[in-house]
Amino acid sequence: MHNPQENPWKITSEKLIYNNPWISVTEYQVINPSSNPGIYGTVHFKNVAIGVIPLDDDLNTYLVGQFRFALNQYSWEIPEGGGPEGTDPLESAKRELLEETGLKATQWTEIQRMHLSNSVSDELSIIYLARGLTQFEAEPEDTEQLIMHKVPFAEVYRMVCDGEITDSVTVAAVLKVQLLLLENRL
Repeated sequence: MHNPQENPWKITSEKLIYNNPWISVTEYQVINPSSNPGIYGTVHFKNVAIGVIPLDDDLNTYLVGQFRFALNQYSWEIPEGGGPEGTDPLESAKRELLEETGLKATQWTEIQRMHLSNSVSDELSIIYLARGLTQFEAEPEDTEQLIMHKVPFAEVYRMVCDGEITDSVTVAAVLKVQLLLLENRL
């Protein structure tokens, strides 16, 4: 049995294929774990994916709807966006919540860290639970056409379980909060 901490991949060369302000794509020439030559491509994300699940005292949450270019379809999600590498992810979460919903929170808890597609990318997501909510004016970016809905958390959980919500950050956040509610940790 091999050592799980030892990398079985050997890189023989690498080439930057694409680069923009948000991502870079690199192609590697490799010797794979079975000692055969091959190629591998990776996507490096220059932002940390940030998700915020705002939860009020009556166990309502807030979904944001928007058309997702990459999917060519409309998507309901928790407030989320990107935080530049090297910045405090909590500050990015506070900014995203205010931008997309107009909400500010007094209590913040990191509830989940995950890699979104670790077979081809290094994208890290950090999800926060926001409590102690106060409504202000939303400040969406000029690239966003958002609709916000206040929804009972139980309904959002049903939407996730029924496959109506497919965004991975939202699914993970909702399932984590449901688990915390069941364990009486919220």
